[in-house]
Amino acid sequence: MNNRIKDLFFKVTGAAAVKSVQLTPAGSNRMYYRLFAESGLTLVGVEGTSEQENMAYFEISKHFRKQNLAVPELLAVSEDGLCYIIEDLGDISLYDLLSADRKSVSYSEESVGILETVMRTLPDLQFKGADGLDFSRCYPSESFDLRMIKWDLNYFKYCFFKAVGIEFNESELEDDFDSLTAILLENSEDFGNTFMYRDFQSRNVMIKDGAPWFIDYQGGRKGPVEYDVASFLWQARASYPDELRNHLVDVYLQAVQKYRVTDRERFLKRLSHFVLFRTLQVLGAYGFRGYFEHKAQFIQSIPAAMVNLRKLLQNPMVEYPYLKKLLQQLVDLPRFAETESPNDKLTVKVQSFSYRKGIPQDESGNGGGFVFDCRYMHNPGLYDEYKQLYGVDKPVIDFLEERGEIQKFLQNVYGIVEPAVEKYLKRGFTNLMISFGCTGGRHRSVYSAQHTAEYLHGIFGDKVRVELIHRELGYTEIL
Repeated sequence: MNNRIKDLFFKVTGAAAVKSVQLTPAGSNRMYYRLFAESGLTLVGVEGTSEQENMAYFEISKHFRKQNLAVPELLAVSEDGLCYIIEDLGDISLYDLLSADRKSVSYSEESVGILETVMRTLPDLQFKGADGLDFSRCYPSESFDLRMIKWDLNYFKYCFFKAVGIEFNESELEDDFDSLTAILLENSEDFGNTFMYRDFQSRNVMIKDGAPWFIDYQGGRKGPVEYDVASFLWQARASYPDELRNHLVDVYLQAVQKYRVTDRERFLKRLSHFVLFRTLQVLGAYGFRGYFEHKAQFIQSIPAAMVNLRKLLQNPMVEYPYLKKLLQQLVDLPRFAETESPNDKLTVKVQSFSYRKGIPQDESGNGGGFVFDCRYMHNPGLYDEYKQLYGVDKPVIDFLEERGEIQKFLQNVYGIVEPAVEKYLKRGFTNLMISFGCTGGRHRSVYSAQHTAEYLHGIFGDKVRVELIHRELGYTEIL
């Protein structure tokens, strides 16, 4: 954290920050910090990378506050516009709040009530948010238009289709993209009357004192109301049941009537095209941030997006025959054909390996996870009586444990991986890999992987699927 944020905190509070904690980063490159005053007051400091994007956020935030919309107060901005201080809304996002409901696929009355409140509030953000807003300050574009649509569709085409190996006829695909674009831009003369949040999703809704507050709207602009409904209700990892999703659409339609008379049947027909577009746009982002920038959370979101895409392909999609054909090829790829439901439990793959044969590759796309080097410990393989044995055989176990160093090593390992598994569960991640390497992949690494797998299974039980692999022994077991 740079000193400008600390200076801004002092400017706002009149007190020095006695402590700062970096918050979990979101999809952007912005960095967030919670700063603490000695009095217990907390504020959030943000370090951005784009002055223009920040300026859009400042403009929208000030306007939304004037319109009495529930967004954090902007308290101070650095001279260069790259750092700023905002009100602290706490740690609980709507996505986190709904975690237990997603796993049980049974939403509590309280959760449904909060979701209904969010959908009733969305028209206020869209219509009151647009009233008097200087859209020329929006970034990178002031309106949902042809250029923006082409950007997103090309993002999908080159960062996802190409990345996963789908071959296509560029001309035929562009024909279908043109058809989709024309439908999305119907009645574009109305766009100036409504604010399109763009990234309206449960991770960007914070829950404070039981009420929803809204963040990360700096990409907002003029645009169609259907986009935000599609963005929220078809958010890949939110995985709302169809019955609940349909109910929330009706809640939105009832609330929007106070601003605009909206025909339900026509709205639903247009909404289906925005759901398709939003799904493609999201997959493009996942492809770029996951396959090219190697950010695990985006790769882990792809299976959930594939679930949505499969459901979309059940529709005729007569306007886009070639696109539908390609999307069917996509979901039928071996890497996606057996996609697990996003509600499936976390899989923790614990394995042993030999450094001579290289560190194991992570097929889940999670980037490799934890890799622990066991070679510093005394090697049983140096002695003839242990060479033909493994780290699960009693003589080898006794050899390793008599020296005591491997138990101390594993206690440190447990202190790292146990809270990581807890966080992965809380955030809805689906894969974590923990690897142990030694010289031959037969003794020290096998002992460590075996005990770690058993430890995690004992701690988390059925909450986690522990997959134990001793690579050099050709052994796999599901605990």
